[in-house]
Amino acid sequence: MKGRYVRLTEPLVRDGGRLRPATWDEALDRAAQGFRAAIDRHGPTSFGLFSCSKATNEVNYLAQKFARTVIGSNNLDSCNRT
Repeated sequence: MKGRYVRLTEPLVRDGGRLRPATWDEALDRAAQGFRAAIDRHGPTSFGLFSCSKATNEVNYLAQKFARTVIGSNNLDSCNRT
């Protein structure tokens, strides 16, 4: 499919090196487990978040609030400053 893009219509998770369809609950649980494992192993400063100026102020606010409050990291950047 060179030159064509296929839109994902469902979340995918990796099992044994292969991607397979999953429920949203399973995919979000996996993502949360991955964040938690990285934080437990390397500390919250191992997490960084990049936000976009094309997002609304509310979305950017929630992104920084998530990084600071949930993760415990101040490693935030945005294309707003460029």
